[in-house]
Amino acid sequence: MPTPPVRHVARVPPGLGRPRRPARTKAADRPGPKRPTGPDQSGRAASASVATVLIDAVTDILREAAEVAIVPRFRALAAGDVSEKSPGEVVTVADQEAEELITPRLRALVNAPVVGEEATAAHPGLLSALDGADAAWVVDPLDGTANYIAGQPQWAVMAALIQRGATVAAWIVRPVDGSVYVAESGAGSWRNGVRIRREPAPAQAAELRGAAHTRFLDPASRARAKAAAPMFAELRAGSSCAGYSYPDLVDGELDFLLFWRTLPWDHAPGTLLATEAGCTARRPDGTAYRPADQGPGLLVAAGDRCWDTVRPLLLLG
Repeated sequence: MPTPPVRHVARVPPGLGRPRRPARTKAADRPGPKRPTGPDQSGRAASASVATVLIDAVTDILREAAEVAIVPRFRALAAGDVSEKSPGEVVTVADQEAEELITPRLRALVNAPVVGEEATAAHPGLLSALDGADAAWVVDPLDGTANYIAGQPQWAVMAALIQRGATVAAWIVRPVDGSVYVAESGAGSWRNGVRIRREPAPAQAAELRGAAHTRFLDPASRARAKAAAPMFAELRAGSSCAGYSYPDLVDGELDFLLFWRTLPWDHAPGTLLATEAGCTARRPDGTAYRPADQGPGLLVAAGDRCWDTVRPLLLLG
């Protein structure tokens, strides 16, 4: 049976966020909707909606997996805890164990295929569920694995719910700074229970700050990005963690993000967070991002005018 669409985003417990650049986010952030507590017209106590329960349940699942499998090993990896799953791609026992904890619990909430990064590395055919199934989960059990191995704090646990090929709910849990970001299609984006609405960025390149994740760019595109850097107020390298890059955009610290490799567990959560906050996420040809599309290139910007300014400066064609 197809999964019913998500309708409400619940508040999540507050975390310890780092200072933000406030100028480009709306000041009128407001708390997330409270759960109903009074009796309904039949006299029964009103209960939380199915969607509210789902949002909270997934948040708890990701947090608990991090507490059990990831946090205890942070800056304490043992010999043999890190291996190479493909040339240039590393994985830790923390990635693997976290995904093993998350997968059955998500399936118990919504009985749908779970497209986890580590399971897909072993069974690439899992990706077909993103386009062919009524519903599917996407999981990145440890986004920013290289940072985690290096002892850097930029790593996160992420998940998204896909329905009929479109992302309808997203979660980014960051245990190091305590931040939790959630988004729901049609209902907005939230940071620690507070609604996020990103103000449009300027249309002038000289006023824009962005990040270009150039690792997977072809040489010509990488050279173009390097040549364009002086045109912007700032063009930094990516953080190697989508769970930090997308929040930096919606929180106003950056105005645009350029990615080339677009694996669904990296971008399904973040693109929904961005678009529900008022940002624009498109492929280089201007088409919308969809998780099942594995083609290269994704430009995410704070509004259409910013996207239109950045696209010809950074992308060929």
